[in-house]
Amino acid sequence: MKKIIPVEAGDFYLSEEGYRVFTEQYHLKRGYCCKSGCRHCPYGYDPKRG
Repeated sequence: MKKIIPVEAGDFYLSEEGYRVFTEQYHLKRGYCCKSGCRHCPYGYDPKRG
């Protein structure tokens, strides 16, 4: 089971379309790459390379 990380100030912002966009800060707290092509992924995942 994956650990639940509480969302705090600075962990996300709302896009112009109203979607929650997680920041690099949140991804680092989570501690792994989900391989979803996140906008602020600090792990260097490239969905084009798989």
